Amino acid sequence: MAVTVAGTAAELSAENYTYLQKHVYRTSGIVLDQNKHYLLEARLLPIVRKEELGSLNELCDLLRANGGGRVFQEVRDAMTTNETLFFRDAIPFQAIRKVLIPEKLRERKLSQRLSFWSAAASSGQEAYSLAMMLLEMGIDSRNIEILATDISDKILEQAVAGRYSQAEVGRGLPAQQLVKYFRREKAEWQIKDEVRRLVRFQSFDLRERMNQLGRFDFVLCRNVLIYFDIATKKQILRELEGVLNPQGLLLLGGSETTLNITEAFDRRLVEGASFYQKR
Repeated sequence: MAVTVAGTAAELSAENYTYLQKHVYRTSGIVLDQNKHYLLEARLLPIVRKEELGSLNELCDLLRANGGGRVFQEVRDAMTTNETLFFRDAIPFQAIRKVLIPEKLRERKLSQRLSFWSAAASSGQEAYSLAMMLLEMGIDSRNIEILATDISDKILEQAVAGRYSQAEVGRGLPAQQLVKYFRREKAEWQIKDEVRRLVRFQSFDLRERMNQLGRFDFVLCRNVLIYFDIATKKQILRELEGVLNPQGLLLLGGSETTLNITEAFDRRLVEGASFYQKR
């Protein structure tokens, strides 16, 4: 079945839709069902226009000829970059701040160090939100470790720069923290060094072995598993269990669960937010 591609003169052939399905799965692990033509259009038509191509079919031809070059990376980045915002879904942050961090600190008699991993960090808002929250709690910066990873090098460049538009800081970021932790630079807001230096950014594919990353008290891996098939979900959750400290906590997206995938976690409801605690 062919589908008309908005803004192009040709239709995306069934053969090329299958090619893109396989290409996206091979490069990112994302599964595209037969009804995801709209997603391909939304994510890839900007590349078609940028490359001055006539259609998604021509983009497929370019990908076949291009190997692992620039366009190859652009397609992967376009398909894996997801929406994010500061303090997204406030309830889990409230639970971490009010209950889970104090709980962790009480458990430890010697070390007060807290380690976090923001997996699929996109442009960095989640990781920087954690950093600001910990600073607001008065946690010594020497006891804070935050790793933020994403498969897209391009989006990580934006995250490392820590520069955001007015629209981006206007979504989820309290005005008090905007004034305290950012400075205005023309049309953008630059996050201050005291926050930036708490976060270490690294390129990483969640399908890889995770033991190279270290050990963590909290892993935030939200709205990622929904894109993978069951085998990949099992693999990722197995690896996540391996890098969590004893009784470590995993935060998934609201529509995600470990149920019927792994028995390595117990679900905990904290302040109205669901966490998965390593057994």
